[in-house]
Amino acid sequence: MSVLLFGVSHRSAPVGVLERLAISEHDRPKIVDRLLAAPTMSEAMVVSTCNRIEIYAVVDAFHPALEAVGDVLGEHSGLTINEMTAHAYVRYSEAAAEHLFTVAAGLDSLVVGEQQILGQIRGAYASADANRTAGRVLHELAQQALRVGKRVHSETGIDRAGASVVSVALHRARGILAASDAELRRGVVLGAGAMGGLSAVHLAREGVAEITVVNRSVEKARRLADNVAANHPDVVAVGVGLDGMSEAMAAADVMMTCSGSVGSVVSVAEVHHALAARTAATPLVICDLGLPRNVDPAAGRLPGVELIDIEGLRGDSQTQAAETDVVGARAIVAAELADYLAAQRRAEVTPTVTALRQRASEVVQAEMLRLESRLPAMSDAERDEVAKTVRRVVDKLLHAPTVRVKQLAATASGDQYAQALRELFELRPGAAESVSISDVEAMRLPDPTVRRSQEGQW
Repeated sequence: MSVLLFGVSHRSAPVGVLERLAISEHDRPKIVDRLLAAPTMSEAMVVSTCNRIEIYAVVDAFHPALEAVGDVLGEHSGLTINEMTAHAYVRYSEAAAEHLFTVAAGLDSLVVGEQQILGQIRGAYASADANRTAGRVLHELAQQALRVGKRVHSETGIDRAGASVVSVALHRARGILAASDAELRRGVVLGAGAMGGLSAVHLAREGVAEITVVNRSVEKARRLADNVAANHPDVVAVGVGLDGMSEAMAAADVMMTCSGSVGSVVSVAEVHHALAARTAATPLVICDLGLPRNVDPAAGRLPGVELIDIEGLRGDSQTQAAETDVVGARAIVAAELADYLAAQRRAEVTPTVTALRQRASEVVQAEMLRLESRLPAMSDAERDEVAKTVRRVVDKLLHAPTVRVKQLAATASGDQYAQALRELFELRPGAAESVSISDVEAMRLPDPTVRRSQEGQW
């Protein structure tokens, strides 16, 4: 079994493609269930953020699994295979693991080094685990990726500026207001989820005096507003429903939209209505951080509106981390990837070693039965002593090759040594029950298919 990755991100696709492929929290379990309906897949996990959609699946055949992923995403998004492949990237086996580690480190983010992606990967894994779509392979891969992210953020200064998509957008908004001799005093946040909470906190830290949280669920909006007010005594924060959005916009200097709703939540008409009710001559800056986009793009063409979206944030100088920190982060990714791959190769050779020990045990048992038939007068004590002696001899003979094959398995060509062992002793790993050799080998492990690493391009 190997891991297949199919993804699109801000690096490979325009926002229009990203928002059509976007998978909401509500849709994620259904997408995963449809993926696992394919006979070639045994595990699946979906990472969907404001600037990437990635599917990680454990598969036993590359091309049929890739075709199944394309069918599911095509039906979900309405995109043709050609439209998706023009913007997609595909990784397989070791390359898939390397990509996830790079993403967890923040090296592939729109804002290099941002920490939010760690929470998003953790959420994707938690969803897969809760729905029982993540098994041993994805569990180990996700846990290692989270470890990589934590190491990068604790051992390098890649996130020392505290940058995120929210902070970069807010910095851009402040610059627009300053150019019009306006101050950032009132803010609106559309959405009370993780991104909404991050936006509200950033507004409060920027010294915004009044914050209105707008959400379909008034209760959630008020809960977030109360939390912001409790942690920032100088901020007046309130929560309202969608029916209060127009009034909030009319009084705001900046609006941060990050709702998980499918389709536009803020129409041109609603923005136009809010502009008509404004008393200030300053522009209304709208930062659309939703995927799919929360604001109709046409709203950005209205006089008095400045619209900032994910597309417009690409290439911003604030999204780049210091080169030395990036180099350090990549070194950590490389080291962790090497450890992960070595551990995976050692795990793959364990069934072969177990099968060899089982074969030896069967030979010992067969020879003891033959000895008993030839020397029926042996006492129980003599029989036990002979059996112990034979087993000690076998154990000593097998000790060096089994230890050595485990060591060699951690190398890039380690599977060749395991294959040689299987050929020499005519072994079928997984065909026999495991025998108690050590605490590790006593575990009944699944029978992974030993496979060379490949990377597919689609």
